Amino acid sequence: MNISYNWLKEYVNFDLTPDEVAEALTSIGLETGGVEEVQTIKGGLEGIVIGEVLTCEPHPNSDHMHVTTVNLGQGEPVQIVCGAANVAAGQKVVVATLGTKLYDGEECFTIKKSKLRGIESMGMICAEDEIGIGNSHEGIIVLPADAVPGTPAKDYFNIKSEYVLEVDITPNRADACSHYGVARDLYAYLIQNGKQATLKRPSVEAFKVDNHDMDIAIEVENTEACPRYAGVSIKGVTVKESPEWLQNKLRLIGVRPINNIVDITNYILHAYGQPLHCFDADKIKGGKIVVKTVAEGTTFVTLDEVERKLSDKDLMICNTEEPMCIAGVFGGLDSGTTEQTVDVFLESAYFNPTWVRKTARRHGLSTDSSFRFERGIDPNGTIYALKEAALLVQELAGGTISSEIKDNYPAPIADFTVELNYEKVHSLIGKTIPVETIKSIVTSLEMKIVNETPEGLTLQVPPYRVDVQRDCDVVEDILRIYGYNNVEIPTTLKSSLTTKGEVDYSQKLQNLISEQLVGCGFNEILNNSLTAASYYEGSETYKNENLVYLMNPLSNDLNVMRQTLLFGGLESIQHNSNRKNADLKFFEFGNCYFYNAEKKNPEKVLAAYAEEYHLGLWVTGKRVSNSWAHPDENSSVYELKAYVLNIFTRLGLNFGNVVFGNLTNDIYSTAISVHTRGGKLLATFGIISKKIQKAFDIDNEVYYAEINWKELMKAIKSAKVNFKELSKFPAVKRDLALLIDKNIQFSEIEKIAYETEKKLLKEVELFDVYEGKNLEPGKKSYAVSFLLQDESATLNDKQIDKIMSKLIANLENKLGAKLR
Repeated sequence: MNISYNWLKEYVNFDLTPDEVAEALTSIGLETGGVEEVQTIKGGLEGIVIGEVLTCEPHPNSDHMHVTTVNLGQGEPVQIVCGAANVAAGQKVVVATLGTKLYDGEECFTIKKSKLRGIESMGMICAEDEIGIGNSHEGIIVLPADAVPGTPAKDYFNIKSEYVLEVDITPNRADACSHYGVARDLYAYLIQNGKQATLKRPSVEAFKVDNHDMDIAIEVENTEACPRYAGVSIKGVTVKESPEWLQNKLRLIGVRPINNIVDITNYILHAYGQPLHCFDADKIKGGKIVVKTVAEGTTFVTLDEVERKLSDKDLMICNTEEPMCIAGVFGGLDSGTTEQTVDVFLESAYFNPTWVRKTARRHGLSTDSSFRFERGIDPNGTIYALKEAALLVQELAGGTISSEIKDNYPAPIADFTVELNYEKVHSLIGKTIPVETIKSIVTSLEMKIVNETPEGLTLQVPPYRVDVQRDCDVVEDILRIYGYNNVEIPTTLKSSLTTKGEVDYSQKLQNLISEQLVGCGFNEILNNSLTAASYYEGSETYKNENLVYLMNPLSNDLNVMRQTLLFGGLESIQHNSNRKNADLKFFEFGNCYFYNAEKKNPEKVLAAYAEEYHLGLWVTGKRVSNSWAHPDENSSVYELKAYVLNIFTRLGLNFGNVVFGNLTNDIYSTAISVHTRGGKLLATFGIISKKIQKAFDIDNEVYYAEINWKELMKAIKSAKVNFKELSKFPAVKRDLALLIDKNIQFSEIEKIAYETEKKLLKEVELFDVYEGKNLEPGKKSYAVSFLLQDESATLNDKQIDKIMSKLIANLENKLGAKLR
């Protein structure tokens, strides 16, 4: 937000330089990004002077141009070709001399010596809009006869340099969204630093009602959305250009002057943080303002000429027949002031921040008014701002105040009461601050001390400080005014011994697995936990009813919390594939969120919600490409399986305690699930379904694995990964060709094998599968290799045969397997 240095001085007296003010504001929490010296008109009218037209003759080669000679106050008169119809000899004019830079918005052009239709021109006689002092282009500026040739235009038009501070307002500091709000904080800083200062604002005692000729009634139907609504009528105004001082104030802070009435409302907004709206009184049908909501789907055309469909949750300012304005957000096309306006109605209100914020988001609008209303303005500042605006209207536009101020404020908003304990102040700040200093700071911040004890204070905090409602908030305010740099670094360090817990252990293993995956060519990604509900429509695996919806989403693409990491990774794959980077390996650690309506409990609000920490892996494209040493090779689901099993192995998971099984759902076309023997799902991995790939416009197959990290940590809680020497004794491999039913999976054979021999059996591998001729119907042949090894002695034939016989018997009994 732009803050004018001289404008600040109107509210608080100080002798700090602009840079010192910036430093002071930053030290008290209003971070100032920069200080810029600016002029009320861009370029400061440098190189532009007052001239006198000595001669004016028609251009010999043009039917509308004139050739003039102009006295610039020094040296010989210069010849200038002018195309304006109103140029004439004897006029005092504004001349841009050679080398002058003129601005049109952000564009800049330099005045050079040129030939226009064959006649040399040594400058330019200017219109209002060409030098930025007005909007007219009907002709050149003709000055009064007493204007002195040679006078710099910046002196004639009183163009002065000013300093503008760029203050970054944090979302909680709605009270500082104005010059007076910043001045309040600066005043507290000055008092704390021993400087004499007073905080003041213009008196409105001159406000008086001239007559009651235009009594516009006010009715507020929705007092929740509009706790306070005030207004006053003014008759007989003249809408015209604002005076120079007001235009300059607005231009300095980046606001474009429009007309005196609109400029006054903008001035009050930036001066005191109170948004105002001015209605053309003749357009208030029925002579009555009604503050209410309207029917869902009602159409309304806003000032930007866009037709919008209103919600029944949008608060509207209406007359007796139709809506005129979206309350606190944006005016209507047909209710505002124009050059033909004679009678006006000024509105000053306090709208519920939540209502304004939701309405602004619904319609994609963000205005200076909504910015302040949705953060919370001062509900007790509406009448002062209204009186100040009415007095300015009388001063700048004439007219008479033709009604009493109508103030609808049925339930006044009370101050926040805060109990402040001195010990807590000292504890949170880390330093003992004198009681008198604490009292001085809180009173300089307009907090009232209503009770005082040796232990602390009872304070009443004004309602415009929406961010100060607890004792710790007051402590923060005390600290920022006292000065963070005034709290010394202690000479002793207070610490406590801590032990590593489950979270530390989990994070250590996350880093370990991350390094392992990066070593395998993976890249880590980090996606938003917010995602689109549309991804889950029609899904049986991740049902809509289990989604955690946001109450106030920024958009429909970010309206729910994710149930799976899958879709964020697919978005990343899509983004890369569209940029010719299709060979990808990604992994991501992140939370997934679930809602279960059956667990809903009014006493435990969070009972229905669950959060799980997952690890996702994505593999797609080619495993090897463009290599001189190896032909191109596509990635496969078996490659993904190896990565998953390597993670389990590295973490010390006992494969004898898990069960692998086929998985059929709408996420994968083919997949495997991994459960503990207790039935807890550890992981799933497989090939993503064609339907999902098509939805993301991904051509290559995507192999995906999702590991429930929380359950995996439980499964390896007692596991230990030990390093040992390679065995000195040889391993023995035995192969079996097994004839089994087609519906039997290798995982079942593997499970029986490990259960049969837990000590000496080291590996079980499937190296061939045959289905076809010479086999019984419904049968298939598995060629399975078993690796046996004793780490303390060499195995003999008797031991080996005993293990293999027992293994064959168990396979025959449990699976009906036969040796081929």
